[in-house]
Amino acid sequence: MIVGALIKESLHAVWINKLRSGLTILGMVMGITSVIGIVSAVDGMQSNMESVFATMGENSFQVTRFGIVTSYVEWEKKSRRKIITRELIDPIREGCDACEEVGAEAYASANIKYKTEVMRRVRLEGHTPNIYDISDFEVESGRYFSEEDERQHKNVAFIGADVKDGMFPDTDPIGKHIRIGDRKYIVIGVAGKMGSIFGQSQDEFAFIPLSTMRKQFGERGERVNIRVKAVSKERLEEAMDQTRVVMRSHRHVMYDEEDDFDILTPDAILGFINNITKAFRFIVILLPTLSIVIGGIVIMNIMLVSVTERTREIGVRKSIGASSANIRSQFLYESLILSIIGGVLGAILGSISGGAILGMMDIDANPTMLAAILGVGISTFVGVASGMYPAMKAARMDPIEALSYE
Repeated sequence: MIVGALIKESLHAVWINKLRSGLTILGMVMGITSVIGIVSAVDGMQSNMESVFATMGENSFQVTRFGIVTSYVEWEKKSRRKIITRELIDPIREGCDACEEVGAEAYASANIKYKTEVMRRVRLEGHTPNIYDISDFEVESGRYFSEEDERQHKNVAFIGADVKDGMFPDTDPIGKHIRIGDRKYIVIGVAGKMGSIFGQSQDEFAFIPLSTMRKQFGERGERVNIRVKAVSKERLEEAMDQTRVVMRSHRHVMYDEEDDFDILTPDAILGFINNITKAFRFIVILLPTLSIVIGGIVIMNIMLVSVTERTREIGVRKSIGASSANIRSQFLYESLILSIIGGVLGAILGSISGGAILGMMDIDANPTMLAAILGVGISTFVGVASGMYPAMKAARMDPIEALSYE
């Protein structure tokens, strides 16, 4: 009963001072909206990156010449390593009983043309057919290439969703001829949409058989990364160790020398990106948090003004039996109501703005429960913190002095 009466009285006090309450709530809404919008956007980008890197395959890893390079000195050192070629596939397959599939992929970029439509510098990858089994990307229509396509160096292409939309917006691309570089290819399949990372689309690509790429692009088709799928998640580390042993043996790396190659997992790449962006994410969340602190100071000032204006009311309440705890609770409830209203509205608007940011980056994401919890949690904390001093000041008033206040 007492709690219900306090809430009712607090809502009444907020309603009587509509303009003042509205401006106070607006300040809190702006601060919470900023924080929740950024948290929603960052959380959405994180989920998007995880889903994109998941297409590499949960049980897979990559053997690469360069790995993750963080400086020019490191790049220069790794550029002196011997290149990795597809000839290493069979030794790894034979020497790794924890490996289920071993394939290779090479990289380049090329212009793609269909009739009058041209897409420039599209990501081009040459794959062995089993890359489809190693990775987790989907075939939306058509098919992926086969062992026969690879063996006969066929000019067939498996394209990404952006290439399909750009070249064939109103028609089925399967069976159509496109020009990749200076050669004609027939489209045999289209990949499901993968999304983007930091606004960079992962769907603007064309995959061709690795043997075809070697034939068309020469040396660029010779430089490959080895892709390996372990027999299970539990044996992933064992598969990586066995692959490392085979690589060192075939590349004649001495026992006291470091590897002249790198082994990467999707988790390692994602962890590296998270470490790079950690400071940035902290700063972009910290800055709008300052506006919440300012909002809390505004609430405190408003409540102090309210305490002063209602001094006689406090005296009357105390004289008829209201305890200090009742007076303190009344003003704390008013502060909480102002901040919680601002927090709820801010969480809603923040989730909408976060979704809009992700939409501009072409990332599909829904508002998370984290946003709602942060909105209500932060606003509740601010309400208690900013209302505590005014509430204690009101509770400590002497009723006789309060009644004589003019």
